[in-house]
Amino acid sequence: MRYIPTLERSPTDVSKADGEFASAVIEGLSLLQKELPCRYFYDARGSLLFEEITRLPEYYPTRTEAQILRVAACDLVADFSDGNLFVEFGSGSSLKTEILLDCVDADIVYVPIDVSETALADAVVRLALRYPSLEVRPLVANFSEMKGLPRDLSGRRAVGFFPGSTIGNLAPEEAEGLLAGFKRVLGKGGRLIIGVDLKKDEQTLTRAYDDDAGVTAAFNLNLLSRINRELGGTFDLGAFRHRAIYNSDAGRIEMHVVSDRAQDVAVCGRVFHFREGESIHTENSYKYTIPEFRDLAVRAGWHAERVWTDEANRFSVHELV
Repeated sequence: MRYIPTLERSPTDVSKADGEFASAVIEGLSLLQKELPCRYFYDARGSLLFEEITRLPEYYPTRTEAQILRVAACDLVADFSDGNLFVEFGSGSSLKTEILLDCVDADIVYVPIDVSETALADAVVRLALRYPSLEVRPLVANFSEMKGLPRDLSGRRAVGFFPGSTIGNLAPEEAEGLLAGFKRVLGKGGRLIIGVDLKKDEQTLTRAYDDDAGVTAAFNLNLLSRINRELGGTFDLGAFRHRAIYNSDAGRIEMHVVSDRAQDVAVCGRVFHFREGESIHTENSYKYTIPEFRDLAVRAGWHAERVWTDEANRFSVHELV
């Protein structure tokens, strides 16, 4: 593997600069239903907390998807050939990727894409030890805003990988747009392997986002800590609490942070008033039936091929071409 000490940056990437973060926070807190974009969860501490969430007994998606991938891996990569690109959108630690790489019998190029330079650098070092002959081209980018891959990689057959049911963080119309964007990035003949969480009983869903150990609560409230640290916010974390609910009409889990009292909070010189019980909507996680997601993929320009699920039908892995 060729180690690239200076991580590449997408020329189309809009970096998470302070100005962008500040604008998103001020705009979100100015709404009648206050909200914050969930993409800002993942500072250094937020990323660590999320990794801890994935190991919780209540949080079934990560381990269930990994089980499915172990069963399907060799089928999913059977047609990989020399020179192919394996492009992971939002790669993070790249741990699930290893399940597929273990079955690859070709000289491919792995292209992990993430906004976190730390996560990419750590993954590159680990993969170098495990797969010494694998070429890795880490790319620092916001995958939702990418128009294409670096010029020297364009034109190759590309297989995309988008695990974790991250697609569920987007409203269906936004998810359709993202899938269409992936199609453009991967190019002609591209294929996408994507994890999608399935609809199930409300208790299982809500427990997955409100664990007994309080890790998800800490993850949610860490967003307020980040605002305090990076934008000079005055959030009193002791005066806010985590709440997760299942909105059955919309088919989604909603995460909120709720104000326990009437209070004022300053951010970037602006003051925002909170009533007792008022919330900031921080994340959605949409759940699908298999036909619902396949229809969504078709609307985005994909052809829905094979799908794998676990025995309890909690999670699904789809192949789109």
